[in-house]
Amino acid sequence: MDRFDAMQAFARVVEAGSFTQAAQTLHMGRATVTQLVQQLEARLRVKLLHRTTRRLRLTEQGALYYDRVCRVLAELEEAESQLSSAAHQPRGRLRVDVPSPLAQRVLIPALPDFFARYPEIQLELGVSDRNVDLLRERVDCVLRGGSIDSPGLVARQVGSLRLGVYAAPAYLQRHGTPAHPQQLAGDGHHMVGLLQSRTGKPRVATLRRGAESVALPARYVCAVDDGNAYLAAGLAGLGVVCVPDYMAQPHVACGALQPLFADWQLPAMPLSIAYPPQRHVSAALRAFIDWVVALMAVHVPRPEDTPPAALD
Repeated sequence: MDRFDAMQAFARVVEAGSFTQAAQTLHMGRATVTQLVQQLEARLRVKLLHRTTRRLRLTEQGALYYDRVCRVLAELEEAESQLSSAAHQPRGRLRVDVPSPLAQRVLIPALPDFFARYPEIQLELGVSDRNVDLLRERVDCVLRGGSIDSPGLVARQVGSLRLGVYAAPAYLQRHGTPAHPQQLAGDGHHMVGLLQSRTGKPRVATLRRGAESVALPARYVCAVDDGNAYLAAGLAGLGVVCVPDYMAQPHVACGALQPLFADWQLPAMPLSIAYPPQRHVSAALRAFIDWVVALMAVHVPRPEDTPPAALD
């Protein structure tokens, strides 16, 4: 038995949640992966996995061994990188999941620069706002707006999304232009609903002006669960929307959207990149994270990334 192959097979089974999916990602037969794990258990003289017809579950000893295996595999990969050109030229496949507006407007247009710097990296980009099980789906990292408080993830803030309230001219012609946020709660106005992937409920935002605060109403005639569709609904005049400035600015410039409540502010939304703590941060993932940090500092900078205004 090749001990490295067995450890790699065991780790992949844990991450994939099944022998079949692990075999597919390892380009092995399912019987081979099963045999490798069984041989590993026989060698260690412990049961690593509880197997049922529905799911796999780590035993207590298996969980301890999995943590050790991840560290060993990471050290082996790092050693190989340092002894090869990969130390200077990161390589390998990355699986990343990004919200659709950020992918369309910021990330994908900048990818030619990324691949010019790192031609040996292969990127598989998922574009969604859904909850992603990084371990089970073998996703290396996700970019997400809002707070990431999952204890199972390491999160690093890479940007700050400034938000504004906008409406299409067609909507304002039909319903009038509200002078105060409280007018949105009246019968003559409604929002476009943006449904949260975790709860299925529309997101609620609160506007502030000094000591005054107003929660935007959740009433809508149309609700969607995707950022691009949300903006499209606003452009179609289906209601008032609350979107990041980087999404709205091109449409404000051409007159397709009109900003509302200029003297009111919405709390900025943190933009973070997150990855599993058990997973080794490979040279390729480290290069991608550093590149994203630099990219977001240009497009959606955190307050500490914004240079001070020049003095006259």
